[in-house]
Amino acid sequence: MFKKITRRSFLKQSAAIGIGSAISGKMSKSNSLPDEPVDISVVKSQNYYEATIKAVEFLGGMQKFIPENSRVAILANPQSNNPGTYTKPEIVQAVIRMCKYAGARDIGCIGWLPKYMWENTGIKKVIDSEGADLVITNTRFPGQFRKVHVPKGAILKEARIVRTYFNYDILVNINITKEHSGVCFSGVMKNLMGMNSPASDQTFHRTDPSTGQDSIPHLEQCIADLNTIIRPHLCIADSTEFVITNGPMGPGRLKTPMKVIAGTDRVAIDSFCASFFGLKPENVIAIRKAYEHGLGEMDLSKLKIKEVEI
Repeated sequence: MFKKITRRSFLKQSAAIGIGSAISGKMSKSNSLPDEPVDISVVKSQNYYEATIKAVEFLGGMQKFIPENSRVAILANPQSNNPGTYTKPEIVQAVIRMCKYAGARDIGCIGWLPKYMWENTGIKKVIDSEGADLVITNTRFPGQFRKVHVPKGAILKEARIVRTYFNYDILVNINITKEHSGVCFSGVMKNLMGMNSPASDQTFHRTDPSTGQDSIPHLEQCIADLNTIIRPHLCIADSTEFVITNGPMGPGRLKTPMKVIAGTDRVAIDSFCASFFGLKPENVIAIRKAYEHGLGEMDLSKLKIKEVEI
C-alpha cells in the first residue's frame, strides 16, 4: 500500500508542509523512551501536528504501540465541519506518519460516517495524501456490523461493531473534545460510538435528551459498557479548539486550549478533559462507571502527567 517512511523522509515531508524541525532528533527508535514513565502527556502549541508528535514521543514514541508490520485502524471524528466539532486533519496526519515510521503495514481510518463528512473536514485529503485507506461501513447493510456480547454491560448487553475493525491489529482512537447535548461532554470514550452501528441508537438513547430526565445517565452508562469490549491501544484527544455550546454538531461558542492529550488510559484522559468544562471526574457518569468497570484511573493525583508548551 505504501512504503515504510524513514526518519529522513519523515523530517523532510514535515518541513515541506511548514511545521519546521521541532521533531528533529526525536524520531530515533533506539532513543525515544522518556526518562520516567508518563501516564498522560499534554502538549500545548499553535502547531497541532507538532504537538501530536511531541505528545506521543513523551509516552515513548509510536513504536511503543505499533508493532512492526501491524495493521492499524484509526478512529477519528469527522461528524461536522463547523469549527471545533471535528478532529483536526493535522493531528490525523501526524498519527498516520508516525504509524508509517513505526513500520505499520496497513493504516485505515474506519467508521460509518459518510464520505462527504471526511471530505468536508479535510481529513480525507490527509488520508489520501499519506497513502492510507478510508474504510467506510455502509449502514444500510446490517451484515456490515458484527454483534458482540457485552459481558460486563450494566445496560448495554450487545453491541454492533463495524466488521472492518476486526481486520486490524491496533486501534488508535483520536477524538475531538467537545460539548454534547446528550452527555456531559464528548471525550475519548464517547468517540467509540463511532464504531457501533447507529441502528443501536434506541439502546443508547432511551429518550430525547432534551426532555428525558434519565437519558444522560442511561447514555453515559452505555458508553462505559461499550468501552469494556473495545480497547484502544493509544488514545489522542484533540483539545485544541472545540465547541462548548451547541455540540456535537455546532456551530457554537469555542474554547481554544490548543492542547493535544495522549495516553492509554481512557478514564484518565477523559478525567483530564472534564476540567475544560469545569467538571470533576467523579461527577461525570461515564467516567465514574468506566472507573467502576476497572477501565482506568479517574484520580489524576495518582498519575504521572507531563504537561508542556512548545
